[in-house]
Amino acid sequence: MPVSLPEVKKYLLNLQDSICAGLEAEETKAKFIEDTWVRPQGGGGRTRILAGGGVFEKAGVAFSHVSGTSLPPSATAHRPELVGQDWEALGVSLVIHPLNPYVPTSHANVRFFMTKPDPMSTTPGTFWFGGGFDLTPYYGFTEDCRAWHKTAHAAVSAIDPELYPSFKKNCDDYFFIKHRSEARGIGGLFFDDFNQLGFDRSFELIRSVGDHFLPAYQPIVSKRKNTPYTDKERQFQLYRRGRYVEFNLVWDRGTHFGLQSGGRTESILMSLPPLVRWDYDFKPEAGTAEANLISDFLKPRDWLK
Repeated sequence: MPVSLPEVKKYLLNLQDSICAGLEAEETKAKFIEDTWVRPQGGGGRTRILAGGGVFEKAGVAFSHVSGTSLPPSATAHRPELVGQDWEALGVSLVIHPLNPYVPTSHANVRFFMTKPDPMSTTPGTFWFGGGFDLTPYYGFTEDCRAWHKTAHAAVSAIDPELYPSFKKNCDDYFFIKHRSEARGIGGLFFDDFNQLGFDRSFELIRSVGDHFLPAYQPIVSKRKNTPYTDKERQFQLYRRGRYVEFNLVWDRGTHFGLQSGGRTESILMSLPPLVRWDYDFKPEAGTAEANLISDFLKPRDWLK
């Protein structure tokens, strides 16, 4: 089958709808509001934000379909042959920052990218899919991590059993805060520049990843959202959110691509939490749950065992 941009767009819009509905089902106080926008350089999107909820302090689920005539440096650094080509990019990206410290933050995205060496042609010069999902707990629970990775495994193994170990390693490697020498979370799936299976099967892969996000995340939210917590746990959550901010601003390629391509800043930075703190040279007390998060959970490991 040739590349079908309308089919990809239809799926992504429906995915945004279903994820927002699933998150609202867990929420007690707030609903998503929608902000539809147009990008002057080409394209636009719809950003949905839920703020000040009883479960989710901030959640953003954004769809975008943007285009241009010259790729930014973040996209051509490793693919110089694409310099000067017209391009289109579609995707759904989400970040969820819960209020309760015992509920993890989570991020997911699925995206499609294509270039056109000839602007008058309907045939892409090249195309690829990318995406994945990852989990950033503030307090570690082994059963949650295993369930998360079990669902991640199921999301890709039906397409190709070799994909999970590769995508898991990609995730562990990518979501690593180099200047801190520590992982951002407990990982999941991450892949980019993926077209090895042709359009049909590669598209099937991102549909499976997108469709497995809620089954991976929603049960954890339901289980942990009513856990009692104190200000100590809340302050540790805000401190760890600082690590999340550092990664997104310093290392994340999606953030760099959006900003360098003249993207909409509000939508690009919707991933940032509403409240965060930095404490100079903070080290949690040995033997505490806070210390155990760093020593036992923020290390690459096989969560399926």
